[in-house]
Amino acid sequence: MFPPGNMPSPSSLFSAYASMAASMMLVRSMANELIPHPIRGYVLSTLRFYFKAHSPKLTLVIEEMSGMSRNQVYDAAEIYLCTKISPNTERLKIGKSPKEKNLTIRLEKGEKVVDCYEGVELRWKYVCAESEKNNPNDPFPRSEKRFFELTFQKIHKEKILNSYVPFFLDKAKAIKDEQRVLKMYTLNTSQSYNGVRWESINLEHPATFETLALEPELRNAVIEDLNRFLKRKEFYKRVGRAWKRGYLLYGPPGTGKSSLVAAMANHLKFDVYDLQLANILRDSDLRKLLLATGNRSILVIEDIDCSVELPDRRVGDGRKQNDAQLAQLTLSGLLNFIDGLWSSCGDERIIVFTTNHKDRLDPALLRPGRMDMHIHMSYCTSHGLKQLASTYLGIHGHHHLFGEIEDLLESVNVTPAQVAEELMKSEHADIALQELIKLLKRKSMEGDDSEQDVAEKNAGIRGAKRQKLENKPRKSGRNTRGKGNRRRIKSL
Repeated sequence: MFPPGNMPSPSSLFSAYASMAASMMLVRSMANELIPHPIRGYVLSTLRFYFKAHSPKLTLVIEEMSGMSRNQVYDAAEIYLCTKISPNTERLKIGKSPKEKNLTIRLEKGEKVVDCYEGVELRWKYVCAESEKNNPNDPFPRSEKRFFELTFQKIHKEKILNSYVPFFLDKAKAIKDEQRVLKMYTLNTSQSYNGVRWESINLEHPATFETLALEPELRNAVIEDLNRFLKRKEFYKRVGRAWKRGYLLYGPPGTGKSSLVAAMANHLKFDVYDLQLANILRDSDLRKLLLATGNRSILVIEDIDCSVELPDRRVGDGRKQNDAQLAQLTLSGLLNFIDGLWSSCGDERIIVFTTNHKDRLDPALLRPGRMDMHIHMSYCTSHGLKQLASTYLGIHGHHHLFGEIEDLLESVNVTPAQVAEELMKSEHADIALQELIKLLKRKSMEGDDSEQDVAEKNAGIRGAKRQKLENKPRKSGRNTRGKGNRRRIKSL
């Protein structure tokens, strides 16, 4: 403060200000000339850090993607926050699928939610921002970047990270298990995604092991193998193997391979990923899709023998492939996808190959560790007939036409799909079974069943019975697998 009566004049103040400004400009000019640019940046950032106002709050950013895979914390937060919506929320997204009992509620972008945990106030915000263009670190480029912001007092950092985050992860898992609807994932090859990515619909296939036309020994063997797989997490970890299992389903068209996959999904409560190799251009795309699949899932590659040509590292005459060929999806890339290092990126995974011609597959696809269980889906048998008649016509015991049909099935090959089609022609059992008899007699007269097909069907029944003994746990590490060609089902 200036003494009373000695206030400087406006002209004096202006002169002092001008002199100070000139001095500052001189100092700044000298600093730019004498101090290197990197050091100037460091000094300025240090000054800003010490002179800026420090906030007592901390904000955690939870992005949708964590590297090349989905962020489980983001998915859990999305589910958990739908239970914390307050009357003050202004915008919500809702939806409902046919199998869901309740509405699905999600936050709209920009909306905020306040939560309280052990006396600590936590503020959530859902943010959607435009993603960086041509970001090389994003395996699945998209137009916007989604993330949650969680803000709280810094003094509670340890409690939030060590207690609150695990709390809402467990809470979200319980909610998801209670409201679980199986999903069927397929590939979206839209150009807007700059590649391929998974998109899902609800899996509503009604097939179960009780409705499949399988021999009892075969059905029980598959169920026992699946249940044993679920219980062996610690075993796989102890022996140093990825927690996965491979199945090869082979046999003529219409024998129920796709229905068996659906029955496996319904039994295990696993989502299904339908992978069409024809839409995959490079091995790198295959790896990205594998990383994007969730745990507790079944990955299905149907008609593996004819879905795509898989070149090996060399062409037929021994010359090395050119750059264009090396960029393709290769057999070695698929093998590494099944049981290489990339196959360990996830738990409780089942890989299923289906084919109509097992003999056309590369032997490298079939060895143990890749396809662990070979299941032969054969033509309809006597037991399959009774199962289909029970399912479609409600016949739960003997029927006077069964004897004639069973005699025809011994010499005529017909798939379960063909039998089911005939049984659907009438709700009256006698009429439907008569139609089936006509079909079998017509096929018998046409003579379209070879002796090899008949022998294969009979061998399938015997092989399934043998498999019941082979699938029992072995007490020693010695190989006790019997000799011979097991046509029906073979555990490797």
